[in-house]
Amino acid sequence: MKNVAPLRYDVIFKKAFSDPEIFTALVKDFLDIEIEIDHVEDDKVFIPSVGKVATRFDLFAEDKKNRVIVEVQHAHYSDTYERFLYYQCSAMVETIASSKDYKFPITVITLVFLTGKKTPSPDSGILVHDFKVRDFVTGKEIKNIYKRKHQLLFVFTNDSAPTETPKKCLEWMQAIDDSLDEQVDENAYTNPNIQRLFQLIEKDQISPEEYAKMKDEYNRAESENNAFKKGELKGKTDGIKEGKEEGKKETTRHLKKLGVLTEEQIASATGLSLDEVRAL
Repeated sequence: MKNVAPLRYDVIFKKAFSDPEIFTALVKDFLDIEIEIDHVEDDKVFIPSVGKVATRFDLFAEDKKNRVIVEVQHAHYSDTYERFLYYQCSAMVETIASSKDYKFPITVITLVFLTGKKTPSPDSGILVHDFKVRDFVTGKEIKNIYKRKHQLLFVFTNDSAPTETPKKCLEWMQAIDDSLDEQVDENAYTNPNIQRLFQLIEKDQISPEEYAKMKDEYNRAESENNAFKKGELKGKTDGIKEGKEEGKKETTRHLKKLGVLTEEQIASATGLSLDEVRAL
């Protein structure tokens, strides 16, 4: 067993996948494409920004020979699908900004890894949002309209059991999920690039600065989770209170229909004010 830093932290995720060899291998296994890159940028931003909302890509690599951009994002529990759709579209728009026509000069593909959320699909831990054109009635894809095959993929690593998930993708997903308890069994993985990934995130290889960033991120996540739980608890409490009030009103309506008790007696029995009883 190897002791590793968990890939739930941005700093560790970037440390692992900013390695060009690992990044290239990941892309090949998930997208079935070969890319040629010298380096991977982390925290990539467009200057000036596209639109009024700033974007920041966790990992960004451009294959200039094959005219492909691949972005890899690490999603937190609070992140929304719309956020990454915006990132995808922003990158697509940025590539065409200086073009004289409306043709996209580069294919943009975004891989989003979610280590906390469950997949909405029972069939696979991978969802694809593409830009294909389909017939309105038959749903049949109409090919050769767009040259560039842009894609946005959501990968749910904690749902790596579905048998429909491709094996070469499944091993990456299981490796990411396996790291979360800070121990991995290297012998359970046959992909040499995953073995290399484990070496990069081995606890002995984590610097004091990286540990500090992990701690800061942990504290932010705890604050976020506590705020979420407080909001959830308040919602439940408010719901119970609202349910009780509605129950009192429903009882009041029945008593008034019976016509046996006076409005004063109904108010006393239900705990509602006399004005509330009269209003029903």
